Amino acid sequence: MTPLRIGIAGSGFAARFHHQNLRSLPAATTAVTSLRPESREAFAREFGVAAYASVEEMLPHIDVLDICTPPSSHAPYIRAAAQAGKHVIVEKPFHGFFGSPETYSKEEMLAAVGDELRALRRTVAESGILLGYAENYIYAPSIQRERQLLEATKAQILRMTAEESHRGSHSPFYGIWAEQGGGSLIGKGCHPLGGVLYLKRKEGLARRGSPIRPAAVSCRTHSITRNPLFEDRGYLRTDYQDTEDYALIHVIFEDGMVADVMTSELVLGGVYDFVEVFANNHRTRCHIQPVKVVDLYSPSHREFADLDLMEKISSNEGWIPVYPEYGWSNGQYYEMRDFVHAFREGRQPECDLELAIDITLAIYAGYVSASRKGAEVEVPRL
Repeated sequence: MTPLRIGIAGSGFAARFHHQNLRSLPAATTAVTSLRPESREAFAREFGVAAYASVEEMLPHIDVLDICTPPSSHAPYIRAAAQAGKHVIVEKPFHGFFGSPETYSKEEMLAAVGDELRALRRTVAESGILLGYAENYIYAPSIQRERQLLEATKAQILRMTAEESHRGSHSPFYGIWAEQGGGSLIGKGCHPLGGVLYLKRKEGLARRGSPIRPAAVSCRTHSITRNPLFEDRGYLRTDYQDTEDYALIHVIFEDGMVADVMTSELVLGGVYDFVEVFANNHRTRCHIQPVKVVDLYSPSHREFADLDLMEKISSNEGWIPVYPEYGWSNGQYYEMRDFVHAFREGRQPECDLELAIDITLAIYAGYVSASRKGAEVEVPRL
C-alpha cells in the first residue's frame, strides 16, 4: 500500500504533533513549508522531509495538504489545495474574520464569515477533494464512547456543559484579532463547542436521521487580565492585544435543548477540559485531559525537564497526571487515522467541513451576542 504523502504548512507545535500521530498509518510526512526559512529547515532536518519555500511550491509533491498555520491563512491555503486537487487537513479554529474589532462591527464580521464559508464550501465541492477538520475533541475516546451510548440507546440529550481553559497559548499570534479572528471564544472555545455540537449532531442522526443543529446563542466575553484591578503574579499570560481572555456561550439547539460552554486563559495547573452530558437515560462526564491513567511524582523539575508530560502545565514538580501516550486521550492519533483512511477510501471523515462551518457560525453569532451584552442571536444557515 503506497503511503499518502502529507505536506505540512507550518512547522510549530501543531505541525509536530500532526507528524508524530501519523505513526503506523498508511501515510507519511514528506514535505514542510513555513514562512520562516530557519523554522522549516530545522523541521525538515529533524524529521527527514523536504522543505519548500511556499505551499504552492510544495503542492505538486504531495497528496494531502495539512494546514497547521494561523487561522488567517486557512482559506487561501484551502483554495490553493482545491485548485491542485489535493485533499486537506486543517487545524482549528477553522476560519474567522481577520480585521480589527475597532474598525468592524461584530455583525459585519458574522456576515463576512458567512460569505467566506459559503464560498469555501462551494470550492471544496466543485474540486472533488475531501476536507478533514482537525478538531481532536471529536476523536477523544471519552467523546466517542458517549457517541456510542447515544447511538445504541437513542438517548435524548437535554443539556450539556463543557469547558476548555488554561493559562494562555504559546503562539505569538494568539491575542491578535487580525491573526486569530478573536480570543478565547474562538481560540479555545472551538474545542468544547465542537464537542457539544458533534454529540447533538450524532443524536439527531441516530434518532431522526438528520443532524440537530445550533439554532441560537447567547454569549458574554471579558478581558479579565486587562482589568485595572487585576493583580498579575506572573503565572498567567496577559499580553493580549485586542482579544478577550474569557467567554461563556449558551447554545440553544433546534429541538430546544441547550448547552453551556466556558473558556478562558485564567486557569493554572495545565489544560482543564471536559464535556458533561445530561441525557434522558444517562449522564456522562467526558474527560479530555488530564485523564487519570498515569500519575507521576517528581521531586525536582530538572529530572523531567525535557519530557512532555502534560500540556500547558507550569511545573514538573510534585504529582502530575501525565499522558499515557500523547495523542491518545485527547484524540490526536484517532483524528489522523480517520483522515488518512477517509482520503484513501473516498469518504467523508467523521469531523468534516459541515461541522467546521456550524462551529464557526455559532462562534461569530456569539461575538454578535456579546457585543449586545448577551442578547440572543440566531446562528445563520448557509
